[in-house]
Amino acid sequence: MLYNKTYQISDSADWVVMVHGAGGSSAIWYKQIKEYKQHFNVLLLDLRGHGKSQQKTLRQKLSYTFEDLSRDILEVLDHHKIQQAHFVGISLGTILIRTLAEHNPDRVKSMVLGGAITRLNIRSRFCVWLGNSLKRVMPYMWLYRFFAWIIMPRKRHGESRNLFIGEAKRLASKEVLRWFELTHYVNPLLRYFSEKELAIPTLYVMGEEDHMFLGPVKEMVKRHGHSYLHVIDKCGHVVNVEKPAIFNDVTVDWMLSPTQNKQTAA
Repeated sequence: MLYNKTYQISDSADWVVMVHGAGGSSAIWYKQIKEYKQHFNVLLLDLRGHGKSQQKTLRQKLSYTFEDLSRDILEVLDHHKIQQAHFVGISLGTILIRTLAEHNPDRVKSMVLGGAITRLNIRSRFCVWLGNSLKRVMPYMWLYRFFAWIIMPRKRHGESRNLFIGEAKRLASKEVLRWFELTHYVNPLLRYFSEKELAIPTLYVMGEEDHMFLGPVKEMVKRHGHSYLHVIDKCGHVVNVEKPAIFNDVTVDWMLSPTQNKQTAA
């Protein structure tokens, strides 16, 4: 089972499950925990090969698909007897949450998707192609640093960029290759998610400067009746790190009342 940690305030409080992105760990939520645990029971976890889950998975021959990884998360929920929860994710973690919701909608009360990946544009598709072409001949940290600068290029993105690079240094090269294999599934999966909306309240929290992923989210929210969007000014991809006070206020309000209308969320 994945490494996980819980903060439980009461048996009656809603649970919030927090899912980090590729190369990160549960440590990226350090600016949310204090605020979240005042209102919710909180479950943090480290995905396969990440953080404190790394040694648990490196020795195993496991199948790596988005569905497999989402089942890892469900295993943790079952272990803690959590029947339903709000899910908060960042970057690639948003794809895992959406996959989990696709197969187990009854377990998801609402979704908060920060820096969400809903479609790959030309630049991101080129990055995926480049990474797959060079992953076995170039040190993975060179690739990761390159991707971090492409996704988070501005000076004020430096904290989140450095945090993700620092977390990625802890990954084993074999684990990086396993996660890179997931890129083969990304495009068809995102196309399917874009076409099929789930009847689950979903809040997208995006940075105004998230040049690779904001546009597709805006287009999708216009088509989906249960999806809402909050754009944070002067903010890049990793919204929970760059603008934590705004992220916390918006997401806590949303999870306390996840049926608010688009005008309130915007």
